[in-house]
Amino acid sequence: MVFAVPKLKYTGKIQEVTIGKGERAITLGGETAFPFYRFEGEIPHPPRIAMEVHDAPPSDWPDAATEPFRDVLKDPAAWAKKCVSEYGADAIALRLTSTDPNGANRPAGEVIPSVKAVTAAVPVPVLVLGVGSPDKDTEVLKKVSEECAGQNLVLGPVEEKTYKQIGASAIGFAHRVLASTPIDVNLAKQLNILLSNLGVPENQTLMDPTTGGLGYGLEYTYSVMERDRMAALIQEDDKLKFPLVNYVGIETWKTKEAKTPDDPKLGKARDRGILMEAVTAVCFLLAGSDLVILRHPDSVRLVREMIAELLAR
Repeated sequence: MVFAVPKLKYTGKIQEVTIGKGERAITLGGETAFPFYRFEGEIPHPPRIAMEVHDAPPSDWPDAATEPFRDVLKDPAAWAKKCVSEYGADAIALRLTSTDPNGANRPAGEVIPSVKAVTAAVPVPVLVLGVGSPDKDTEVLKKVSEECAGQNLVLGPVEEKTYKQIGASAIGFAHRVLASTPIDVNLAKQLNILLSNLGVPENQTLMDPTTGGLGYGLEYTYSVMERDRMAALIQEDDKLKFPLVNYVGIETWKTKEAKTPDDPKLGKARDRGILMEAVTAVCFLLAGSDLVILRHPDSVRLVREMIAELLAR
């Protein structure tokens, strides 16, 4: 007797969103089945990997994370170029660390040259990320949006306190928005409704569910992402059908496990950080992530190999 794998047919579809310009632009979303379930539906666009770059040298990274970039940490454009040319990043996530009000607190105008330098240095899409301060992010991302008009950047985080200003600017200057909410399905849906009411087109919205690292909230993020995908594919909820983005690197390399020095019992710090990052990323890919933002080149390699393996089945 031949065993037939039971198959489900889903009536929903994940929205397609294209980021970047030219030949290296990428399209996220478009799925009509759960992650990697190609036997039940279409997965037209594979999950992608972005690598993070900061506009100022990071002061809190462990040695294992800074080592691959020691020669470019003071030059965001060179850093981004290395991520693409040597490590094969599909996109660059430029975090404007220097604008943090609790740090250097640089004004918006001072970071524009770095943003323009990065976008000019790489042919791949660029995500421009603030620091999570509503007032400062609004000031900075509006300026970035205006000065980089037509570049099809991804601007984030866009939150309930900032969606009007950043969303309107993204509409006017042709960018995408990264809608960010704190690990909650209802809050994610509400923010997407607000963006829709503002006039942000469906093909300009990405979702950031907030990422919890391995051992630090991963299961909460995973369950919310599962519910997002179930709502979109089974219930045809058009307010939760957007591609998902997970900022994995920042959440895994700040943990004590990644920062604790080499130890006879815990092993090498470098291996710990890389494995935590790779495992976290793969878990979220299995939950439905369309784009993961990673830090270490070896994590990128491991995750890329896993994506290829899963898509080959």
